[in-house]
Amino acid sequence: MFALFDKARKSLARNRFGRAVAVVAAMAVSACVPSSGPGGGGGAKLGAGEKVQVALLVPSGSGQAHDELLARGLQNAARLAISDLGSQRIDLRIYPTAGNAAQAQSQAIKAVDEGARIILGPVYAHEANAAGLAVAGRGVNVLSFSNNTDVAGGNVFVLGPTFQNTADRLGRFAVRQGKGRVMVVQDQNIAGQLGGAAIQRAISANGGQIAGIQSYELSQNGIAAAAPGIAAAARNSNAQAVFLTATTDAALPLITQMLRDNGLSPPSTAFIGLTRWDIPAATLAIPGVQGGWFALPDPALYGQFQSRYQAAYGEPPHPISGLAYDGIAAIGALMKRGNAPFSAAALSQGSGFVGVNGIFRLRPDGTNERGLAIATIQNNQISIIDPAPRSFGGAGF
Repeated sequence: MFALFDKARKSLARNRFGRAVAVVAAMAVSACVPSSGPGGGGGAKLGAGEKVQVALLVPSGSGQAHDELLARGLQNAARLAISDLGSQRIDLRIYPTAGNAAQAQSQAIKAVDEGARIILGPVYAHEANAAGLAVAGRGVNVLSFSNNTDVAGGNVFVLGPTFQNTADRLGRFAVRQGKGRVMVVQDQNIAGQLGGAAIQRAISANGGQIAGIQSYELSQNGIAAAAPGIAAAARNSNAQAVFLTATTDAALPLITQMLRDNGLSPPSTAFIGLTRWDIPAATLAIPGVQGGWFALPDPALYGQFQSRYQAAYGEPPHPISGLAYDGIAAIGALMKRGNAPFSAAALSQGSGFVGVNGIFRLRPDGTNERGLAIATIQNNQISIIDPAPRSFGGAGF
């Protein structure tokens, strides 16, 4: 799932920080990532039985109900992960940021002053940017919950699912299924542009062809006006698939139906979605999405997490709370190795980690790669048509 994280710039003095979150789409803008700097922190060797202090930065204190719910979910998931590790060696300390860059900066400094060896969080891109800069000179790495790759790099890693990772997974699958000639259909906004660019890179990198790029104004009238031309362009270019950036809370229900009304539909023309088509669950009943393809985390592993979280805390997990579990799982795995466990090199080791969302690994540039399943929707239900890989050497990569 993608979350709408704010714009971020490494030059904090020039930045005006907004605060918006919606777990349906990703938004990223240009950022200036330092070309040098530590980025290899956390490298001190662990002593035998030594406890590791981990700082968890959460957006509580903002006065927004959503931030409080999100903060609680992240804390709960992190504690569940620590319990599953069966070790008392992680000393988890919570630092509220109020979703604010200045407070994230000060809390990151405070956490390191108090002994934190690694920072987990914060959520929003502008916070992650600020926290990373604040402790870059202290040799401490930041595992942010953001999916905004513009803040990745140096000592900041992003754990959130990225457009490029999802596009790559779906692009490989489409080419293998004989649907490699792809029309990109994107929203006329920043998220649509970024998503469309990721799709283009993915299709080209996996041996497919871009049949064309079409877009629509993000409104009911805009979609209705553009749909006939998009369908005609797809037919005229012999597109075997349309790859959409649309989200379930905005254009997806209408654009998929309008394309069908104009003679374009699966299976002759594959419908592929860059975003999750199963959230909210009511989306599964929408006629336009039937037969479409999209990617999602390993459903077996995530289903186990949902059940265990519900049993432990009496409520379902927040959609991104599993990222906190994943972060603790990675930290625990590195602690077992003991030797410079939280350096950039250790964090980005190629074999990766296993969390509740499936396998994942961090890249040296601060981005991530996740093992995703491919699903389709048939008769208002999800069906997995290509399982999530369980290792980085298997199918799906």
